[in-house]
Amino acid sequence: MSFAAGVAEQQEAKRLLSAALAEGPAHAYLLHGPPGVGKRATALLFAAELLGDHARVERRTHPDLYLLEPVGDQIRIDDIRELRRDLHMRPYEASRRVYVVLDADTMNEDAADALLKDLEEPPSYAVILLVANDLGPLPETILSRCQLVPFRRLSEQAVRAELAARAPELDAEQLTALARVASGRLDRAERLLDPAAARRRDALIAVARAVYLDPGFDAGEGAETLLEGISERGAEARAEAEEAVTVLELGGREAEQRIRRAQRGAERDELLAVLEELEWWYRDLVVLAAGAEAAVVHVDRLGELRADAVRERLQAAEHACELVRAAWRESEELQLSFGLALEALLVRLRRELGGAQVFAR
Repeated sequence: MSFAAGVAEQQEAKRLLSAALAEGPAHAYLLHGPPGVGKRATALLFAAELLGDHARVERRTHPDLYLLEPVGDQIRIDDIRELRRDLHMRPYEASRRVYVVLDADTMNEDAADALLKDLEEPPSYAVILLVANDLGPLPETILSRCQLVPFRRLSEQAVRAELAARAPELDAEQLTALARVASGRLDRAERLLDPAAARRRDALIAVARAVYLDPGFDAGEGAETLLEGISERGAEARAEAEEAVTVLELGGREAEQRIRRAQRGAERDELLAVLEELEWWYRDLVVLAAGAEAAVVHVDRLGELRADAVRERLQAAEHACELVRAAWRESEELQLSFGLALEALLVRLRRELGGAQVFAR
C-alpha cells in the first residue's frame, strides 16, 4: 500500500508529505488540525516510510524513532532537553532518525524555546514531526521553522465508509446519523459504535427534548444526567490509560500523570461533543420546520423531530442554537466547572424554549 493510500482524504497533507518522500524530507514538519482526523496515524506512517520499517514503527520499537508526548498537561523543558540529547546521537540502523512530538501545542514557553534551538540548526540526519490540534499556543518562531501540513475534518462519506467497515450491521439511517454526529472525526465515530456511547446519546437527546416538552423540567437534574455521561467517558479513558501504562511498564508519578491527563482530556472532549450534539438537535428542529429534511443530522430520530419541529418553536430553536454555540466557545476558552456550565446552559435553554409551548389542536 502506498503512503497516500494509507491516509483517508487530506489531499493537501498527502501532497506535501508524498513530495517529501519523493524529493527528500525537510528537517521539520508541523501536522496541524482538529483532533481525530488522522494526524497521529499519518505522522507515524510518514515516519515508517522514512525509516523503511512499518512493523517496528507501528509497534513504536524502531531504534531510530523517538516519540514524545506530554506526561501530564504539558510538554516541559526537561522533556525537550532529553529529546535534544538524543537528537545528537547518530542513527542506529536507518539513514536518519525521526522525532515525533505529539500534542506539540502543549509545550510550555521554556520547552518551546529549547526546541527552537534545534529547529534552527538540526543535525542533517534528523527529521522532526510536530503534531498539534491548535496552532494558537505555538510561538511564531516555531511555526516559521516548520513546513506546515494542514488537516481538515473528514467528509461525511469518509466517516460513513469507516463506520460501515467497522459495523456492517448498521442500516443506512444509522450510518448517516452517526457519520454526521461524528462531525468529521474518526475517533468520535469509533466511540459512537460502543453501546455505552449509544446509551449516552439517547440520554442526551432525552434531555434536549425535555427542555421544551416537560413542564416540570429541572435544569439541575438535566445537567446531572449529562455530567454522568461525561464522567462515564472519563472513566473509560482512565481504564484504557491504566492498561497502557501497565503495558509500557510505567509507574509512580509518570503513570499517574498519564492516567489523569487521559481522563481529563476525554471528559473535556465529551463535553464539547455533548454541546455540539445539543446544537445539532435544535438546528434539526429549525431545518425540519423550514422543510429541508435532507439536511437533518439526526436522521435516525426523524419521527421525534417531525413531532417536535413545529413552526411555533422555530424562532426559539434558532436562539437555542446560538446559546449552545456560546456555551461551546466558553468551554473552549475558559476553565469552567462542567456541572455548573451545563446547568447554566440548560436554564437558559429552558427560558428560551419553554415559552414556546405547543398545545394539541
